[in-house]
Amino acid sequence: MSTYKTISKDAEGLYKEKGSKFIAYASRVENEEEAKSFLERIKKEHNSARHHCYAYRFGASGETYRANDDGEPSSTAGKPILGQLLSYEVSDVMLIVVRYFGGTKLGASGLITAYKSAAADALSHADIIEVTEQTKFILEFNYALTGDVMRFLSSVEGQIVDEEHGEKYELTFSVPLDDKNKVEKLWNSNHNLNTNCKLLNT
Repeated sequence: MSTYKTISKDAEGLYKEKGSKFIAYASRVENEEEAKSFLERIKKEHNSARHHCYAYRFGASGETYRANDDGEPSSTAGKPILGQLLSYEVSDVMLIVVRYFGGTKLGASGLITAYKSAAADALSHADIIEVTEQTKFILEFNYALTGDVMRFLSSVEGQIVDEEHGEKYELTFSVPLDDKNKVEKLWNSNHNLNTNCKLLNT
């Protein structure tokens, strides 16, 4: 079964050097929208900080990633933060390191050490867990078919992750990636559902 490491809840870290304070925040995020929201929250909490540098990785193999120096010299902040995500082998995680300038410049090597250390401290306090890689499906159907759909979900052990109640019922559910073919096979064998509902793998 395909698994990967992530964190179960938010964690914080701290590093101080020559009056500058580097506060690190780690959070579990699964897409850019969640990452943007997390960054906005931290910026609001620390609106007087000089820099809000960050890195994130998404996906079971960390195939989507980004590092941002937020005004610090190139590769002195975002890259060392990303390096800690790689070192701890975690994905679906965003690390933000907030810097309060202490009046003394640290130089490139000093900055790299500071951002790396703050990020590492946050992850060292994180609860790292192993999770199963998931795939999501969206179902659109008339409300009269709700009972049939729920029985189908039970048969594939699907977990509901989102629901929208409009003219039709739109339901998003997830299953382990290894069960994707099983879901599609059972769906295709259910004539009532596959002729009256829409199923989309996201």
